[in-house]
Order: sequence, then structure tokens, then C-alpha cells
Amino acid sequence: MLKGEWLETNGTGAFAMGTAEGLNTRRYHALLVASLRPPVERYVLLSRLEEAIAVDGRTFVLGCCQYPGVAPSTEFLREFHPAPCATWVFDCGGARFEKQVYLISGKQAVVVRYRCDRVATLRARVFTAYRDYHSLRKASADPSSWPPYGLLPPLHFQHGGRFEADPKWYYNIEYLAELERGLDFREDLFTPGVIVLELKANEWSPVLAGIEPAEIAEPAPRAEPFTVCRVDGKPTIIAGYPWFTDWGRDTMISLPGLLIGAGRLDEAREIIEGFLAHLDRGLIPNRFPDSGESPEYNTADATLWMFQAMRHWLAAGGSQTFLKDTFYPAAKEIIAWHRRGTYNDIAVDAEDHLLSAGKAGSQLTWMDAKIGDWVVTPRHGKPVEINALWHGVLTLTAEWAELLGDRVDFRDEAQRAQESFRAKFWNAKRECLYDVLAPEGPVEKLRPNQIFAVSLPHGLLETPQQQAIVRVVERELLTNVGLRTLERGDPDYQPRYEGSPAKRDAAYHQGTVWPWLLGAYADAYFRAFGRVDLEIPDLTAEIYDGDEPREPRGCPFQAWTVAEIARVRRVHFRDSK
Repeated sequence: MLKGEWLETNGTGAFAMGTAEGLNTRRYHALLVASLRPPVERYVLLSRLEEAIAVDGRTFVLGCCQYPGVAPSTEFLREFHPAPCATWVFDCGGARFEKQVYLISGKQAVVVRYRCDRVATLRARVFTAYRDYHSLRKASADPSSWPPYGLLPPLHFQHGGRFEADPKWYYNIEYLAELERGLDFREDLFTPGVIVLELKANEWSPVLAGIEPAEIAEPAPRAEPFTVCRVDGKPTIIAGYPWFTDWGRDTMISLPGLLIGAGRLDEAREIIEGFLAHLDRGLIPNRFPDSGESPEYNTADATLWMFQAMRHWLAAGGSQTFLKDTFYPAAKEIIAWHRRGTYNDIAVDAEDHLLSAGKAGSQLTWMDAKIGDWVVTPRHGKPVEINALWHGVLTLTAEWAELLGDRVDFRDEAQRAQESFRAKFWNAKRECLYDVLAPEGPVEKLRPNQIFAVSLPHGLLETPQQQAIVRVVERELLTNVGLRTLERGDPDYQPRYEGSPAKRDAAYHQGTVWPWLLGAYADAYFRAFGRVDLEIPDLTAEIYDGDEPREPRGCPFQAWTVAEIARVRRVHFRDSK
């Protein structure tokens, strides 16, 4: 059986997605998930085409779908290739039949094209959903009332064949990945009929489905899928496919690996400018909601990570004009707001110059799982990585002040923050760092967040401390696909990320492995030991189970996973993959 998932994008937030075996196992798997207000307001319009091919006097049914008690068949499927686009190869009684799927760049349109090495007749039944991509469709009473376009645009088809009307509903289609996730997993889909194509030997026959005019073109060269254009034409970064939109934290962490390291400095600058345009009381948004409400400012670190993105941008040759005219004035405003206090109890402690964030019940760091009123990983107080980043903000802004001839001095404050950090975060018993300085005392749980105190290039710790931290993280948290979020010996450790939403949230940062942390680990290892003793695999998934066998979990295509692996390869291995 062919394994894995495929993804096709078009630079707007729209996508097509499915499995290598051709079976839709998620509610998000479809041929066209259109973005009506790029990159958000995404809707599953065209779910799938179910093909049957008649060749050499025989008919081969190629459609693959899960129904209750009926196992899907992939009898004739032989190969799947992700390039130049999603491509399947079938053996139909000795005839070679190929299918490809790709989106039209910048358009809400998908092309599904077919080729056989012999003359053949193809019948492709059209299945539509017309629903928000997070939901599921249930049949309406009257098939003649379909499609219920409402405010959704109609789907138009272009092809060189004929259409045979045959409106009906298909019931109880199952998505087993949703069942595993403890969610609703059955839906009904409407089919208006069948597209019939007469295939000529060795010639592609395309079917285009879209909601706007588009020309059928060849597959475009495969591009990095996460950078997309908003409806206003400005670039942004999708945190992951299929269910994330653009998030401030993920964007700033991903910029060095996705854009800056690839020389796409103008796009990176525009993204930073876009978030600065929404700066409010010294914070950039953490999330732009899918349905268009006001941005959310519920993070302590997205703004701080932006300074690191700016550091990479300048090191790659970014213009000092942007620093002088735009970013540096914003940096001073950001520091001023953090000193006086801003949203969500984010404020500098005047006594020790460390940054405090949140209160009981809030989740402002990347470990943000919450189930009802239960905060799974309480980290209010002074989290270790937040303060490593805050020290970086002060250090970088001091450097920029000197570069630009501004007499404002941030070095004294950076020094005071460093002294407090060294005195208060060091756990002498375990020779590592506390995870949080909580109001009730230091939190000794061994988590990977301390690695950023070593990985960031601002001299926060002495070399012996750096080496000790890296060794503890290596021994207790490192796996071949990332860092565990909690050591296995902790009573709260969860070895598997599976089951209901509540059960999964309870494991999200309680042992689950995150690949994006490999980037910080590699940087920390280099700073501590002057080399990188690590193999970096090809990974795209958001998370993996803490214990073997480590199954990929969560979002299958995550921006910061891909970005950090790309960045580390460029920086430490000179590998352009």
C-alpha cells in the first residue's frame, strides 16, 4: 500500500490534498479547497472525481472511497509520485493509465488530467461538498435543490468531453483519520453527474474545475507552499496545511528558513511590515482569525521572535533603510510597552528586569494547550524562552541604536536581565535551567524551552552552562525527529498523541515530539561545542509521538518544521535541499 499524503497549493491559501493511495481520510482531503478571501475563508467545493476507464473491452473502476463496512479498493494502482505534481499510475489490464492533480497559480481552480497509452473512454463522476473546510456535509431532502450556493460561488468545469446529468446523493462516506481524532467522520456528498472523456493514446485530457475564469496550463514548477498572498496582494505565511492560517509566532520563526535564507528578502520585509501595521500596545498579532474578526494578541513571544527574524534579514543583506525608518522606531515602542506593561499581564519586572507574562489560567507561550478551564502546561510567570528572547530584544536593539547613531542605550538593561537570568534560572541540582519562574517558585519540569537560552546568539550563558544544558536535552529529550516536550520520567509524560481532542490536547506538550525544535537544538549544539553532531531528516509533520513507533501526528504539512530544517541545513551543513 502506498503511504503518505500529498499537497498541491497555488499561493492563495487554497489547496488540494489527499493520500498517496487516492483515499480521502480527512475532512480536509479534496481536489479544491478554495480560499474566498485569501488566505482565509476556505471551503471544500470539489471533493473528488471517481473514475472508471474502459480500455480494450474491459472496464476498470479506479474510484477509492470508504463506506461503512466496505474496504476501499486500490487493486489497479501501482505508483504515486509527488512531482511534477500529484501523479498516480494505474495498470488497467496492461494499459498504463495516469492521473495528475494540480492547482492553477493564483486562481481558485484545479486541474485533473488523464492520459492512457491506448485509446480509452473515461467516466469521472463529480462529487461536490460546498461546505466550510472544518465542517461536514449532510444530505438535503431534495437533490434538485443542489447545489445550495447561497453566498458561495458556483463551480464551473472546462473539459473536452461531455457531461451526463445524474444528480444523486452518496451517503455515509467515512474519513477514518477523523475517527481516530475522535471527531465526526461521516458525511454525504452530492454528485450532479458524470464527465465522459474520450482519451487519445498518450495525450493528456484535462478537466478544470474552478470558481473563476482560468486557462488550463501545464503544472507550474513546484514552489514552497507556505508563502501566500493576502487578498490585498501582500505576502504572508500559512502556519500549516490543512487547518492553520497565518500566525504571528509561526510566521516569525519560519521567515529565516522559508524566505530569508532563500534570498527572498523583499517578501520577508513585506511580511514583517504587514505585522507591524497591526502593532498594538507593543504586540503584533498571534492570529488573524479565519472568519475575519479582529486580530488576536494572545502571545508573549510572537513579537520577540520578530526581532530574531529581523536579525536574520539584516545578516542576509537587508537594507538598513528599513531598519532605520520602520523597524527600529517600532522596536523602541515595543520595548517601552513591555516596560510599562501591555495586554495579558505581559510586563518587565522592575526588580529583576525579567519579562513576566500571564496569570493563572492564561496560555501565552507556544505550549498553549487548554481544555475548558484546565491549562495543560501552566507557564504563567517568567518562562525561560520568553526571557531568552527578551534579552535578545534588548541586545539587538542596543546594537541597532549604535549602528544608527541613536544615543538611547539598552545595553545596561540587557546586562541586568542577563545577570538575573543566570542567577534565577539555573537549576544547580540538574545542571540545566528551570522552565518557568512561577509566582509560587521555580518549575523544575525538564522541557526543551531552555534550549533557546543556548541557541540564540546573544551570550546569555557561559560555555560550561551551555554545554550542560545541551547534554541534558540530548540525553532526556532528543529523538531522531525532534525534541520531546517533557522528559519520559515525569509523571505527566504522555507517550502518544491520539484519541479524542481532549486526550490529544493533554499530550500536545507533555512528551509529544516537535521537529521544529531541531533547529534550535542544532544551533545550541554548535554554540556549545563548535560543531553539529546531528542528522537532520526530511520532515514535514507538525508533531510525532513521544515513544516508538513515532507516528507523524497533527498537521501533516507544518511551516516551521520545513523552515527550521531548511535553515539548519543551509547554516550548518551547507545543504540547499
